[in-house]
Amino acid sequence: MASPQSESSLPGATLKGKIVLVTGGAKRIGRGIALRLAQEGARVAIHYNRSEAEARRTAEECGGAELFRANLESVPEIQQMFADVEQRLGRLDGLVNNAARFTRFDPLAITEKDWDFIHSVNLKAVFFCCQQAARIMQKQDEGRIVNISSLGGIRPWAEHAHYCASKAGVIHLTRALAKAFAPRTTVNSVAPGVIPFDDIDERGKRMIENTPAGRGGTPAEVADAVVFFLKSSNFVTGQILAVDGGLSQR
Repeated sequence: MASPQSESSLPGATLKGKIVLVTGGAKRIGRGIALRLAQEGARVAIHYNRSEAEARRTAEECGGAELFRANLESVPEIQQMFADVEQRLGRLDGLVNNAARFTRFDPLAITEKDWDFIHSVNLKAVFFCCQQAARIMQKQDEGRIVNISSLGGIRPWAEHAHYCASKAGVIHLTRALAKAFAPRTTVNSVAPGVIPFDDIDERGKRMIENTPAGRGGTPAEVADAVVFFLKSSNFVTGQILAVDGGLSQR
């Protein structure tokens, strides 16, 4: 017999009134996710570090989202941010781990500093954000975590070995934590392909040319996948959804 918990977020579920924190929610994909969640009726909380002006603009566009500043390289600052979320908002229904860094180097030239610059935010911070969110969610008996990984965590890119390793780590971390936090908290991942912005380089343009869909994606399409996981029942966990126009199949 199905437990009441397993039926708590069946199709047709709503995000209205749900409190969802988006890390790196000020700009780019994070901004698109925050806006979509606000449209769904969620109470959005936006994390930022240095992009305060952009965070405030996004918060206004979300109808007055709460803002939380933290340097995700620092575990104590992560812990304080989640303590502030719980204190100010009273609970946490969803976490979207979106904040990330991206650099390009020949692997023979990567230094320890280069490696740590990527992994401190892309993987280490994702784990500790998941940990802190789950501690709150477990007390509530329910929660949803969505980690933004990348096509680079599925397909290897020669000049992004350190980045690919971090995002592959996010994917496997997602699967491990889905087991660890079940059944009360689900953990899933969205892996975007090429989502072009004004600073797209020639390599990105070539990737778009090779994308079966014949175009790059949009933040709104990534947000669609995030919303799917946030609304899903706890029978959907440990899953990786590539939003890449089919590029991971080539």
